[in-house]
Amino acid sequence: MSATLRAALLLGLVVVAGGIASGCVYRPNIQQGNLLEVEDVEQVQTGMTRSQVRYLLGTPMLADPFDPQRWDYIYTLQRGRQSKVDRSHFVVHFDGDKVSRVEKLDMPDTPSGTGKSTRQNGNGPAKPDANREPPPLPSIDQRPPDAPRPGSSG
Repeated sequence: MSATLRAALLLGLVVVAGGIASGCVYRPNIQQGNLLEVEDVEQVQTGMTRSQVRYLLGTPMLADPFDPQRWDYIYTLQRGRQSKVDRSHFVVHFDGDKVSRVEKLDMPDTPSGTGKSTRQNGNGPAKPDANREPPPLPSIDQRPPDAPRPGSSG
């Protein structure tokens, strides 16, 4: 076998092996934004204060400096090699410090198509929805002075 033929055969083998191995590369799930529960979103009502919304849903993904009366909660999840991306987009509009209206631009009806909540915090199994009325949201003034604020560590 000539050296040129051997080199061409080796190059072809390397290309085929590389093509096969490229299919074995791990692609992690990519999560971005605020994962909101449908139950939490349903609790947002007109007249709530900014602090109550932040306590319930967390810090918004987008707080436009040019439109401080609008908070956008956006979530995307791309699973590995799948081309489908799960998205949700919830907008809260304020008039001063109170919620004036909400927009559900791209929200699922129920999480994962089930009637139960499947939020995981990474520390244990998913907790099922208890189908009970949640307690009223405390305002910052109603919390004891030594109670930690939402979003703060410690």
